[in-house]
Amino acid sequence: MNAEDRVIVALDVPDERSAIALVERLEQVSFWKVGLELFTSTGPKILELLKSRQKRIFLDLKFHDIPNTVAGACRAASRYGVDLLTIHAISGKEALKAATEAIQVGASSAGVKPPKLIAITLLTSISSRQLAFDLKIPLELPEYVLEMLLMAQETGLDGAVCSPQEVSQLRQNCGKDFLLVCPGVRPTWAAAKDQARSLTPAQALKAGADYLVIGRPITASDNPELAWKKICEELATVS
Repeated sequence: MNAEDRVIVALDVPDERSAIALVERLEQVSFWKVGLELFTSTGPKILELLKSRQKRIFLDLKFHDIPNTVAGACRAASRYGVDLLTIHAISGKEALKAATEAIQVGASSAGVKPPKLIAITLLTSISSRQLAFDLKIPLELPEYVLEMLLMAQETGLDGAVCSPQEVSQLRQNCGKDFLLVCPGVRPTWAAAKDQARSLTPAQALKAGADYLVIGRPITASDNPELAWKKICEELATVS
């Protein structure tokens, strides 16, 4: 797989018109993330549009609910034929198990390949201080993220979303076949904004990430095509 194929560009725009404009402007991007805002605005129509253009899709809805509700949502989402789908690990073992079973049923009923189910370990906007003082979690942040990842792996999920700052340690614990997807990736020339735990794209791949999720450094740039080109050139140096 080429390095640029491991970059998932976040289609974090408010409506279908904006999404189409960005996809057409960045024709060379093969993998797009559809999150809560865009999916709530357009529904599955945006997924159909991306699939019609032979794009891969990361449907990042971060399900978090009781097991029965999570299972129903995953069963429905798996029918769309997307490549990756997210659920919060903090939903618990029963919900994670129910989700893994549901995506198989949903995909089979639609005659499509089931998505890879990916656990959210901890949002990359959360700092160690927030974890301790706001969320009242007594574990150190790397330990907490590792516990969430191991629970996801035990319950049959395909991978996890994690900060690039944790990816090296997590790779050592989960092995090479468990997918690690890293948002919060920022080139040196881009502002960190609300990402509390970040690395550059090259650093994240070298640390063991399978996929990088990059949004605003590309999509909010004055020249998205140039930003994409600069990131691809940086990743081309990673062996």
